[in-house]
Amino acid sequence: MTADSAISLIVVDDQATVREALAVMLDLADDVNVVATATNGAEAVAAAAQFHPDVLLMDLNMPVMGGVEATAQIHRTEPGTTILVLTTFDDDESILAALQAGASGYLTKEADRLMILQAVRSAAQGHTVLAPEVQRRLLALASRPAPRADDSVEMTAREREILTLIGEGLRNPEIAAKLVISEATVKTHINNLYAKADLHSRADAVRYALRHQHSGEDPHR
Repeated sequence: MTADSAISLIVVDDQATVREALAVMLDLADDVNVVATATNGAEAVAAAAQFHPDVLLMDLNMPVMGGVEATAQIHRTEPGTTILVLTTFDDDESILAALQAGASGYLTKEADRLMILQAVRSAAQGHTVLAPEVQRRLLALASRPAPRADDSVEMTAREREILTLIGEGLRNPEIAAKLVISEATVKTHINNLYAKADLHSRADAVRYALRHQHSGEDPHR
């Protein structure tokens, strides 16, 4: 297979050893051509704009710009690029946020070389690729009662900001840094909005924010 017909791939991970190992491992396949690597989401956005890859292998928890925000930007600007998440996180909110942002697949770093390679090939063909544990979590989420959709819920401007950032997959330290407030203050606002909207977990908060965003409603009226 020639380089022109191979799957063009960008590998994004802030850990140099992981990034380099993935790039070398995947580039050894005859049908994969690693065209670039990136150390954070901002670099990933720039590399995607430059190389227009078929597939982008995206980590989530990175400095400068996280994987969820980068996924959303690339999904908007590079519709021909399929984004496949490869991360250590398999919690509900990370999965929901990444898929809502536009990722077409979600693997954990427990996946072996063959699993990752096959996932890249499947993603390049337009298939959704989910690790077995991710599929189980999504099925469990689907079976849970949805958090109430109560339009009478009133939140402060700060609570609205924090709920939006939770929906984007940001964690408390990242929210605190983005809003220039303490992590303790973030936790206080989260506890308040949980009580107001009858939410019981961060996954509930993600689903609540994303459902209203998807429907075009304001979740904070």
